[in-house]
Amino acid sequence: MNMFTRQISLAVVLGLAAFCAQAEEIRIGFINTDRIFKEANTAKQAQAKLEQEFSKREKELNDAGNALKSSVEKFEREAPTLSESQRAARQKQLGEQDRDFQRKRREFQEELNARKNEEFQQVLERANRVIKQVAEAEKYDLVLQEAVYINPKHDITDKVLKVINAAK
Repeated sequence: MNMFTRQISLAVVLGLAAFCAQAEEIRIGFINTDRIFKEANTAKQAQAKLEQEFSKREKELNDAGNALKSSVEKFEREAPTLSESQRAARQKQLGEQDRDFQRKRREFQEELNARKNEEFQQVLERANRVIKQVAEAEKYDLVLQEAVYINPKHDITDKVLKVINAAK
C-alpha cells in the first residue's frame, strides 16, 4: 500500500473512530512491530535459524572477497614490472573474478532476503493472531500497527509479546 493510500485510510479510520466515539467509548491499541521482530522469541528463533543456514556461505563469500582484494593488491604492486600483454591478461582475469564475486554476492543477498521474508512472514502471521486474541479478550475496537505518534497508554506491545513468548 503506498503512503498516500495509507494516509487516506488512516484519516478515514480516525474520522470514523471520532464519529463513533460520540456514541460510545472506543478502545484503541497500538502495536510496535519493530519490537515484535526484535523481542519475540519466534523472531529470535527465526534469526538464529537464518544465521545458522547462511553463515557458512557468508564466510565463504567474505573469504573470496578477501582473496580477490589480495589479488588486486598483488597485481597493483606487480603491474609496473609486467609486460603489456601480461598486465592486460591479469586485468581481464581480475575483472572476471570480480564479476563472478559480485554475482555470487548478489545471489547470496537475494536468497538471504527471500528466506528472511519467509521466516519473518511466519513471525508476523503468528503475531497478528496473538494481536487479534488480545484485542478480542480486552475488547479493543481498533489496533494500529503504524502511526506517526501514539500515546504510550495505548501501546499493547508488551501484552502481545508476553503472550507470544509464553507460547511454545
